[in-house]
Order: sequence, then structure tokens, then C-alpha cells
Amino acid sequence: MSFPDRIERTMEVAHPPARVWAALTTAEGLGTWFGNQATIDLRPGGSAQLTWDSGDKAELRVERVEEPSVFGFTWQIHGLPEDDPRRTYVEFTLEPIAAGTRLTVVESGFAQLPEDAYRKAYQGNTEGWAHELGELVDYLDAA
Repeated sequence: MSFPDRIERTMEVAHPPARVWAALTTAEGLGTWFGNQATIDLRPGGSAQLTWDSGDKAELRVERVEEPSVFGFTWQIHGLPEDDPRRTYVEFTLEPIAAGTRLTVVESGFAQLPEDAYRKAYQGNTEGWAHELGELVDYLDAA
């Protein structure tokens, strides 16, 4: 049985690409909409960390930086043991449009998981991206 390998969301935001880029790639931006605190070394091979008030944290490895249009990272698959080496790849693509920015986020790499882990990770991240992208829009609109 094969599974969908990717989650993809595209949305239009009424903000210029430079503003969206900053929200995605700075500690201040990430630590506001995608966590409660963040650090980021914005270069391929650099690391980033997101932490939440709940005590949860996520470790990211920056893979792709093409300012102001592409930002990509890998991160641990939620629900797997901390020492599991498997990761998914998340890529944000920004495209200028008349109304602001068309933002696409794609997370891929789920098909490497066995069925039970796949269901949990894929469903959780599908719901997570819907929530987090809403937080991103709120953050951009508040600025």
C-alpha cells in the first residue's frame, strides 16, 4: 500500500514577499507565529530551534536559502523516538503577486514510515500546517 508522501498548502497573503520572508526566516518571526521562541542560523547546514511554552521543541536543519523566494529545512517526524534519523523536508516558496505574496508550503518524506507511524505523523502535520499557517497570517496582519 502506498501513502501520499507530501502535504501541500498554497495561500495568498496581502503582504510583500520581503515581509513574508522575514516572518519565515528570522528568530523574531518564527518565535512569534511558529512557536514561542526561536533561534536560527540562516544558511544551508545551519540549525534552528523552535520552543513552545508547553516545553515542546523542534530542531530544524536549514537546507535551502534562496532569498526572497525559497526557504527549506528538515526536521524530526513527530511521534518518532528522538534518536530516529528519519526526517521530513519542509519547503516554503514565495511568489510575488499583485495582491502581495503567493506562499506555498510543501512537507515531504512521509512515505518512508510504516503505516501506523505514517497515519499519526501525516494527520498531525496536516492539521498542524492548517493551524500554523493561520498563525502566520495573524502575525503578518498584526504588524
